[in-house]
Amino acid sequence: MENKLKLYGFNNLTKTLSFNIYDICYAKSPREQKDYINYINEQYNSERLTSILCDVTEMIGATVLNISKQDYEPQGASATLLISDEHRVSAGIDESCNLGNTMSATIEKESIAGHLDKSHLTVHTYPEFHPDNAITTFRVDIDVSTCGKITPLKSLNYLIGSFDSDIITIDYKVRGFTRDEQGKKLFIDHNITSIQDYIAKETLEKYDAVDVNVYQSNIFHTKMMIKEIFLQNYLFNTDTYELAPKRRLEINDALRREMIEIFSGQNVF
Repeated sequence: MENKLKLYGFNNLTKTLSFNIYDICYAKSPREQKDYINYINEQYNSERLTSILCDVTEMIGATVLNISKQDYEPQGASATLLISDEHRVSAGIDESCNLGNTMSATIEKESIAGHLDKSHLTVHTYPEFHPDNAITTFRVDIDVSTCGKITPLKSLNYLIGSFDSDIITIDYKVRGFTRDEQGKKLFIDHNITSIQDYIAKETLEKYDAVDVNVYQSNIFHTKMMIKEIFLQNYLFNTDTYELAPKRRLEINDALRREMIEIFSGQNVF
């Protein structure tokens, strides 16, 4: 990815990285389940999500043009950043993540056409709980879509580390084409055989991972599931030693079953 291609005109390849990240937790009572939802809403509110996306923007070498964020009732939050692969100044104001609402108001006055050739980042959260078995699940969806020379793959390790990631589903695809100086079409501008190539070794060692790749279409898919369950990390407002050994085993089995169902995409009976 460091080798620079000599192109004819603008690099208009679109590179999209999509994440589903799941955090699984055990909350033994309805009150604790609601407390867990409140904890997630506070821990991953729209301000925190925006901060994460701003870090990703800097990491991939892009510039923020616009920020939109929202917290929802009764639960969940989202944030969207419009970005560019060039440093831009609008209305005499340096565009960065520090502009907040002032930047949003300035950019909104521009024409819709000004948004069409740019890149974007989005994040949405979905906390929920099972009504019967005390298992709670927090899901976050992240999309990083770039055009031009920048690539979202540089943000992989940071995004995985920004959340408690028990199950991770990652999709990466490259769309469109650009041309070299001789006019030859280029349908991808970097080498890739697997998304796992861009994840740190110490991170991969914590997960079981599988790939489903369609190389001729520049589509790459990776699923990851945490290998080890340390029960205390999955108990909300409960100490492991408060539970009888048999109950610990039951909870551990319930947590693993939830992970397997999400990982495989089907219910386990």
